[in-house]
Amino acid sequence: MKEKLQAWIEKIKPAINLITHKKTVKKARITYQVVWNLFLLFLTVIVLGGAFATGVGAGYFASLVKDEPVRSYNSMKKDIYDYTEPSDLYFSENVYLGKLQSDLEREEVKIDQVSDYLVKAIVATEDEYFYQHKGVVPKAVFRALFQEVTNSSVQSGGSTLTQQLIKNQILTNEVSFQRKANEILLALRLEKFFTKKEILEAYLNVSTFGRNASGRNIAGIQAAAKGIFGKNAKDLTLPQAAFIAGLPQSPFGYTPFTKEGKLKDNLKPGLIRMKIVLKRMYDGGYINQKHYTEASAYDITKDFTKPTLNPIEKYPWLTQEIEKRSIDVLASVLAKKDGYSEKDLKNDDNLHYKYQTLANHDLHQNGYEIHTTINKDIYDAMQIVKDKYPSYGPDKPQEKVDPDTGEKKTVMEPVEVGAELIENKTGAIISFVGGRDYNKQQLNHATSAIRQNGSTMKPLLVYGPAIDLGIASPGTLLPDVALSLNPASSSPWPHNYDLRYSGLVSARYALAKSYNVPAVKLYSEIVNQRPSKYLEKMGFSSLRSDDYTNLATAIGSMKNGVTIEENTNAFTTFANGGKFIDAYLIDKIVDKNGKIIYQHEVKPVDVFKPQTAYLTLDMMRDVVKMGTAAGINSRLKFKTDWAGKTGTGVNYYDSWFVATNPNVTFGIWTGYDTPKSLQSSGSLSYSQRTNNLWVDLINSAYAIKPDLISPKESFQMPDGIVKRTICAVSGLLPSAACSNAGLLVSDYFNVNNVPKKQDNSLIQGNFVQINGKKFLALDSTPSDFAQKGMILNPDFITQMVGKNFRNTSQLIPKKDRWANILVPNAKMVDNGKTPDSVNVTASGSILTWSTSGDNDVIGYRVYQHNVFSTKVASIKSGSSLAYTASNGTYYVTAVDIAGHESAPSNEVVIGGTPTP
Repeated sequence: MKEKLQAWIEKIKPAINLITHKKTVKKARITYQVVWNLFLLFLTVIVLGGAFATGVGAGYFASLVKDEPVRSYNSMKKDIYDYTEPSDLYFSENVYLGKLQSDLEREEVKIDQVSDYLVKAIVATEDEYFYQHKGVVPKAVFRALFQEVTNSSVQSGGSTLTQQLIKNQILTNEVSFQRKANEILLALRLEKFFTKKEILEAYLNVSTFGRNASGRNIAGIQAAAKGIFGKNAKDLTLPQAAFIAGLPQSPFGYTPFTKEGKLKDNLKPGLIRMKIVLKRMYDGGYINQKHYTEASAYDITKDFTKPTLNPIEKYPWLTQEIEKRSIDVLASVLAKKDGYSEKDLKNDDNLHYKYQTLANHDLHQNGYEIHTTINKDIYDAMQIVKDKYPSYGPDKPQEKVDPDTGEKKTVMEPVEVGAELIENKTGAIISFVGGRDYNKQQLNHATSAIRQNGSTMKPLLVYGPAIDLGIASPGTLLPDVALSLNPASSSPWPHNYDLRYSGLVSARYALAKSYNVPAVKLYSEIVNQRPSKYLEKMGFSSLRSDDYTNLATAIGSMKNGVTIEENTNAFTTFANGGKFIDAYLIDKIVDKNGKIIYQHEVKPVDVFKPQTAYLTLDMMRDVVKMGTAAGINSRLKFKTDWAGKTGTGVNYYDSWFVATNPNVTFGIWTGYDTPKSLQSSGSLSYSQRTNNLWVDLINSAYAIKPDLISPKESFQMPDGIVKRTICAVSGLLPSAACSNAGLLVSDYFNVNNVPKKQDNSLIQGNFVQINGKKFLALDSTPSDFAQKGMILNPDFITQMVGKNFRNTSQLIPKKDRWANILVPNAKMVDNGKTPDSVNVTASGSILTWSTSGDNDVIGYRVYQHNVFSTKVASIKSGSSLAYTASNGTYYVTAVDIAGHESAPSNEVVIGGTPTP
């Protein structure tokens, strides 16, 4: 049975094998089809999913950038090259001063002026595919995105240099998908518009590089090269380039300097970063093994530069002044572009604020070149002189209140100084002195301190206008006596600085000696013609309504005051033939493209006639030759045609000296910031201290620019001026009486104002002299005691000082040639009685006698008594009351002003028996 079954199986085995094979094949086919279909389905799902994801991603990307405008080439160019760059400041003659103070120092540079090492180091470190990509590297973006999503601790940069440029110049540092999407879009667009070279150049100028050796924040490769290694970007070595190229990743982490401008204690992070940069340069094929090895071993720390002073630190008053004036200039430029005038800005506070704000922004952001008129060498020299000057005077105590605690404390306050040197023909400010110590007092005393200008006001407001109006000339006679010119008081006012009076003086002499009374008297005669209008034309900006009517303005007592610059600038008017040229410090402003957007223009203003200007100058020459500034001549190291005026403020609070020559005008002021008297003990007066400092400062300028400071030519007399001889008493044409008195002088006149009347100030008369004093004689005064002389005409006296002035004897100057000139009310009054007799004694041949007790006695007569009495001598009172007699009998009588004679004295005998 078993065998049969085995045989049957063998028989059907082929059939079974065939069936089994068919089943296997069928099963395999089914399995393949299932797998294939599943693959197709999976592939379809993937494709559809990818398409869906791509669509969703694209839609999401589109939604992120939907608000980003489509930027044009010009728009992107403007944004990319809009570097935040502070303005460069220059002295005159294109001498570089430095950068305006800013939170960030930057200096634009072309890529052709950058070291090739640095360009390669930046590319190797920041963007190795820079020259291959089109603005974005997808792999890097996805890597950065993955790291962001997974919050990976290992971060690798996802931004190309192009993207970094977009982030710095157009977008912000905000961390968001929207900002990143905009960055990608703009980077792709930027690469379409700009070449790789342009993009790289922009990147090198905008990137931040930490701090420089002075501790200031820096951006841009040129500022980094100068600030870290003290050289231009084109001169950087390989190690230096690698060090700087490593900074952008962490500028303040890798920078070698602290904010105080000192080397960090730990320089290791920056040094490690430098070696990383060198390795990437080597791996990228930018340098070979030898360069890499040598640069890696180089001690870069020995190349770090030393700190340099910022202009604000070395030239604080100057940079402050440049900034202030540049903002004013730019505000006018910007306003003018918008159709507004300077008058509009002045009259509209809101408009003024708007354009001042815009100008301030532009000045600190747009990288202008600000060219000034300041001569560096003269400015530097003056600061040295100012710092070394030993004779300012003593510090004086001043009580101050602490603003935080309210506590009162006493501090010692120094004498301050302000000075300014101006070129006459242009108004250019060549130099100035802002003060003693900026760290203690930031006020610029030359340009901003407002002070009383004392007697420097006299030529500007009194003598100049009076001559211009035809009221006075240099030879005009003025009274320097105890007048009461204050309408509110009957007491004498004003007083001269020396509290003395000099009588009748010429305007020329009054100015030279700086007498106050003549100046105020003359001003009172013209004040109704508003001479302060002349000050307006000469740039006085702080005048108030009282200054137009107050007689004290004539001697510099104003409601507020004037700056040193305004006061000095006004004096240039005389040197310019009567034309005022406003002083300026900003010569021109140039934008970063080399376009001049502002150029100063000289705009003269007519103030005085040329003849007036010259006559006033000629009067001020005497101030320097023989007046209150004569002391400067022995100290000056050069000679030129100086004309000037000193000045003292009320209570000796201010001391001034302003002088001009054909080229320049130089003015100085000294005083305490909290007004107090400058008077002090010492060998020098306050005015000498001021004048000496003026001399030292101008000598320092002369040593640098002798042709400018000491012109060889003198002030030229214009046509229309003549010289005439006049009477020194009245200033009129000479009379015989004035000529006989020896009181003729010569002076200059505007040809239209030459005196036409003849002098009538003197009349012939008799006088007596007692104890050196002269008194008018009466008609009855004996001729043996009277002498002939010149007497001031009463009408002339009334004309000069008015009817009510009593002390007319003050009118006679204490000068030799005036010795015989009298005033009519200088009388000795007759007491109405016969003088008392005197007592005579003899000693040998000498007779002496007592003085009469009457106060109107003018002299004594000595008689010899023989048969008749004979007068042998007339002895004037005040002389030695003695007579040397020959033998005989004598007696003496007293004689008074009216001619009354006393009874004879006792008789005395000389040499023998008395005569019967």
